[in-house]
Amino acid sequence: MTALPYGAWPSPVAPADLTRSALKLSPGLVVDGVRYWSEGHPDQAGRVGLWRKTADEPAIELTPEAYVRTSVNEYGGGDWTAAAGLVAYSSWPDGALHLIEDGSTRRLAAGEPYRYAALELDPRRRLLVAVREDHSEPDTEPATTIVSIDLDTDNPDGGTVLVSGADFYAHPRLGADGRLAWCEWNHPDMPWDSARVVVAPLSEPLNRTVVASGVGVSALYPAWSPDGGLILLSDASGYWNFQRWDEKGIRELCPAPYDFCGPLWVLTPVPYTVIDASRIGCTWFDEGVSRLGVLHYDPAGSGAGELREIPTSAVTAEVSGSGDHTLALLGHPDRPAELVDLDWTDGNQPALRRASALDLSADMVSRARRFSWDGPDGPVHAWFYPPTNGDLTGLPGELPPVQIWSHGGPTAYSGPDFAVTVQFWTTRGIGILDVNYGGSTGYGRAYRERLKGNWGVVDVRDCVDAARALAAAGLADPARLSIRGGSAGGYTTLAALTSSEVFAAGISLYGIGDLELLATDTHKFESRYLDGMVAPYPAGRELYRERSPIHHLDRLSCPMLILQGAEDKVVPPNQAEAMADAVRAKGLPVELVVFEGEGHGFRRAESIIATAERSLAFLGRVHGFTPAGR
Repeated sequence: MTALPYGAWPSPVAPADLTRSALKLSPGLVVDGVRYWSEGHPDQAGRVGLWRKTADEPAIELTPEAYVRTSVNEYGGGDWTAAAGLVAYSSWPDGALHLIEDGSTRRLAAGEPYRYAALELDPRRRLLVAVREDHSEPDTEPATTIVSIDLDTDNPDGGTVLVSGADFYAHPRLGADGRLAWCEWNHPDMPWDSARVVVAPLSEPLNRTVVASGVGVSALYPAWSPDGGLILLSDASGYWNFQRWDEKGIRELCPAPYDFCGPLWVLTPVPYTVIDASRIGCTWFDEGVSRLGVLHYDPAGSGAGELREIPTSAVTAEVSGSGDHTLALLGHPDRPAELVDLDWTDGNQPALRRASALDLSADMVSRARRFSWDGPDGPVHAWFYPPTNGDLTGLPGELPPVQIWSHGGPTAYSGPDFAVTVQFWTTRGIGILDVNYGGSTGYGRAYRERLKGNWGVVDVRDCVDAARALAAAGLADPARLSIRGGSAGGYTTLAALTSSEVFAAGISLYGIGDLELLATDTHKFESRYLDGMVAPYPAGRELYRERSPIHHLDRLSCPMLILQGAEDKVVPPNQAEAMADAVRAKGLPVELVVFEGEGHGFRRAESIIATAERSLAFLGRVHGFTPAGR
């Protein structure tokens, strides 16, 4: 073994490797034997393109001049779809809808003031059904509706409104018999708090039937079975489990202590595959690891179905589509994620695309290790990535610096799959502890609701306790602990720095410093989110102030790096600027970097590279190591 100071190890992962040949892949569709998927390219300013591959032709990009994206709910999703040789997509930043048919592309509907998402094609009826946001009144919340778009006209009025009245809609799905199913919810609920699934005839959308709902029940992701039954996911049992609705009523298909989906943040296609009338291809969370398999059930019976797992080396998995094939996105513990051509019948899963060209030898890869401890509400879960770089080790008696990562959402989830961003740090001798604090998805509704009314309390406590537990286990230098997070994780980072003295440094990416500003200056989707996470505003104004890091800078005692997008509509730049000004006023070291052209999350290669370089240099100064090559 060769001893070198932790943090100063020469790494095979350069900052440019975070973007070089790196693709942002998502699950795809197989339609009549044709494969469709999307790819995001950091080296093209984050541009997303739509691709197609047939059995006897190489893959080609269908949209080489377009940026396929939507900003409905600001987070977007469901910005393209394909059916029977037709492809529809939304372009960005104009928001227009386009149709690819017979090798040519034409515009279906203009964009602004409209935005479209959750696209659903019906070739037989020559219709596109979509969720539409209307931004024609700039001083009010955009109206969200479900609309139909005629495939044979230019739809100057943004389509025909089919369903309106609720604050939010998701996943309109047309059945073969002309029935429309969709998901809807209202302020102040988020879709993982309470949401309902509704069905109505396309010809009479007001003649609605609520098929799944309930106070404190999240019913999501409807999809039609070939025999006319409706499949959906509901957490009435405490976990998002499959249900089926038909003329006999609604029933559970597979009661199990697993979540078969995550929270509805984006309007991507439903996270399962309707294979046929008795099989559903699906994934589920099991102790933080995604499993892949097929749910077999009797559509005419009343008993529980049988879940049969498909062997795979993947630890995270995403699927969608219909039929016996789909393009699944599989995340592995030791190599970059792959888009695979998954055969649900025999489990075959040949790779079609790889998310990154980076190829690390096994002895260079830090694999996730489970790390849990007992908190006041029960076990708390995290993934630990120890420093790993061949035969390199730290100096005698030296413990490694470790970053505590707090994910966004805060209802999101961190899986144990390979990430180049993790290996960038671990190959340099810096450990990562990725915390699924109370409030995270993947462990059932009760775990998720630990954060209800306790944002800024439970998440902060769990991250602080994570750092202490790791140091107590002898896996981290207690004097060189830092915390890092983006968006809601950035808030947790800032709150932890102003409520404890555990961390020697903090890195906030588009994080929230002032909860009042967030409550009064954010977009529609999250405008009432804090009612449940903190308290209704303005009645709970004092609680907002108490939990806002910007009001507790007297407790801050360490340097900070703040990274922000200039065009962020979710967490406006004034949050980062106010936080940096307040830290400077206290005389503490602070760096504020504002990236032009970036929104909520960095997409451009230069921003991603600069984030890595700035963060490494910052921690080197704070922790007292010199990065290799500098």
